[in-house]
Amino acid sequence: MHAPNKQESLDYHSRGRKGKIEVNPTKPFSSQRDLSLAYSPGVAEPCIAIAEKKEDVYKYTAKGNLVAVISNGTAVLGLGDIGPEASKPVMEGKAVLFKVFADIDVFDIELDVTDVEHFISTVKAIAPTFGGINLEDIKAPEAFEIERRLKEELDIPVMHDDQHGTAIISSAALLNALELTEKRIEDVRVVVSGAGAAAMSCLDLYIQLGLTLENIAVFDSRGHVHSGREGLGESKQRFATEKSYKSLADAMKGADVFLGLSKGGLVTGGMIKEMGSDPIVFALANPDPEIPYKEAIEAREDIIMATGRSDYPNQVNNVLGFPFIFRGALDVRATGINDAMKLAAVKAIANLAKETVPDEVSEAYDEQSLFFGRNLIIPKPLDPRLITAIAPAVAKAAMDSGIARESIEDWDAYDTMLLNRLGQASNFSMSLSERASKNPKRVVFAEAEHYKVLKAAEQAVEEGIAHPILIGRKHIITSLIEENNLELASATIIDPRDQDHAEKRKVFGEILHEKRKRHGLTLLEAERAMRRRNYFGAMLVETGEADALVSGLTRNYPRVIRPALQVIGKAEGVSKVAGMYIMQTHQGPMFFADTTVNVNPTAEEIVDITLLLAEAVKRLRIVPRIALLSYSNFGSSKGEDAEKMSNATAILHRDYPDLIVDGEIQANFAINQEMLAESFPFSALNQRKVNILIFPNLSAGNISYKLLKEMGGVEAQGPVLLGMKKSVHILQMGSSAKEIVDMVRLAVVDAHNKSQS
Repeated sequence: MHAPNKQESLDYHSRGRKGKIEVNPTKPFSSQRDLSLAYSPGVAEPCIAIAEKKEDVYKYTAKGNLVAVISNGTAVLGLGDIGPEASKPVMEGKAVLFKVFADIDVFDIELDVTDVEHFISTVKAIAPTFGGINLEDIKAPEAFEIERRLKEELDIPVMHDDQHGTAIISSAALLNALELTEKRIEDVRVVVSGAGAAAMSCLDLYIQLGLTLENIAVFDSRGHVHSGREGLGESKQRFATEKSYKSLADAMKGADVFLGLSKGGLVTGGMIKEMGSDPIVFALANPDPEIPYKEAIEAREDIIMATGRSDYPNQVNNVLGFPFIFRGALDVRATGINDAMKLAAVKAIANLAKETVPDEVSEAYDEQSLFFGRNLIIPKPLDPRLITAIAPAVAKAAMDSGIARESIEDWDAYDTMLLNRLGQASNFSMSLSERASKNPKRVVFAEAEHYKVLKAAEQAVEEGIAHPILIGRKHIITSLIEENNLELASATIIDPRDQDHAEKRKVFGEILHEKRKRHGLTLLEAERAMRRRNYFGAMLVETGEADALVSGLTRNYPRVIRPALQVIGKAEGVSKVAGMYIMQTHQGPMFFADTTVNVNPTAEEIVDITLLLAEAVKRLRIVPRIALLSYSNFGSSKGEDAEKMSNATAILHRDYPDLIVDGEIQANFAINQEMLAESFPFSALNQRKVNILIFPNLSAGNISYKLLKEMGGVEAQGPVLLGMKKSVHILQMGSSAKEIVDMVRLAVVDAHNKSQS
């Protein structure tokens, strides 16, 4: 995946609603009665209850799931002291991660305060609002004192993630690296480059795991931290050793572990060669590690290497820790985050890395053989098991150490609650993006004379998911690229009408004529068709000169699908193609069909559509659970549509007994598990969360997805064309650049799946 350019990043943060977060109500607000309950006069009752019993604030407000991400902007990423306003995009980003990975709500708070006492008093003053405090991007040594005091003076979880997040993740990585190298932590010698908050916290945790002080050598910008140096602050004095090293290179001779939390370029391959057997190197400076990954592994074949980057194995990423640590702490209303909870997180992360990696994780990273070893010492960030591994371990540690105000009795039920709370929407989207970036394809953009298409193509290149083939008049395309400063130098531009492609038009025309000669298409007509973008683009895919086709921004659906069907055609065994929309809901992705193609399918065609959808969802690494919708529940009402869906269900039950499917059923019963269990406990969908909805006709499907998209705040991806021999996907007219990119990701993954089948 390519790093985003400056304009791409600015556009991401500024387009549409500004920033990355918003506040949404959780209770009904559509009537005057709702409003009178939400505010005056009804709100007085919970106020009185809380005044009488302060702990009820957790019962009647959002406090228990609300974390403050607080910074003064004095140590932001690698940018330094840039101020509170400039830190806000980072804090909003942190809020996104809390929500996406652990369903924790966040208010980001940027303080224009550098004085330690003023900072502490301000946070204490606002603390009643929150269930937890996450300190972020505060420079050392002030960060140490701020966190220490707040932990002492507040009765809610407080954690400085820059310190403890990195410490927890790297500790898990260290434990597993030592196990693989058959070394004891008590015996190893560790060299550290960097003496900031993160480095100090890492060493504190390593010592709790068994590392001895005598085996630590810390280097800051002035050199080795030893007892003979003057002017050492309190935090550094703790790690000052009697022995003095003249240089970092000197200290690394024979060392077992290197920990870098400083800056790039400080370590050479020669220094790695001088380390002891099976060296463990954690070069965690971002974006440039202390030593480049490739240089390090070339220096030593026996190395175990970790960085802070996502494009190399063993990424030490704080997102593996902080969302789930706070989740566990909040769920038992812990009064803090103590060492026992941190160590519990360390061991949970380390143990998870040793378990069999689920197929969906391997698929997300396009690695067939992900397993515990030198290239996997910590879990991948997209591993869906992280929340159920870490949050319960942290919650239990809080309970065992006596700082939990609530207890969890049924741990299986707690795991289920965590999974239900999180849903799978975000994981699905991230997994799709990761899979696309691991398998980039040649994608035809058949409407490249439009800015939105070119912008989407640029983003596809930035993400590393596609090699664009831009179809249209070259002078218009190049002019748009130049006018808008788009980075598309690597793209191929083809004008099907250009004389340079006359021979290809002739060859392509002959292929089309052979396919359609018994459907009234003459050779001359076939050659003329190749002057049209959608025909030419489809033929590029059919002949293997491209892998996928994306079109439809400016043409209605039938005019785009017709060339694809005539040139590429349906997959073997498919009688009818179908259209699917992916609805990204809070509870996870929902798949709707048919939404775009079949007007009024028969029962047999409903069966075919259902099977197409089930196969497509399986290819996305999701177990299909299917409801055939109607206005009737299992024969409660008569009518053509109800009978059709009932008959289709009967065929599916008879011929495909392993498929999780039932109908005919009303939409509310299909979605609401409690209603279904109470009224129709016999249903095959009972206790099985539905993720596929099959509609009785095109009107119902098309209306439903559009209503949900426009009124329900749900993101829709599609339409996804199912049943084609090769990857062809048709945009909704007027799609945004973002929607086009979403479709490109799907097209790329689809192309990869078809190439593997």
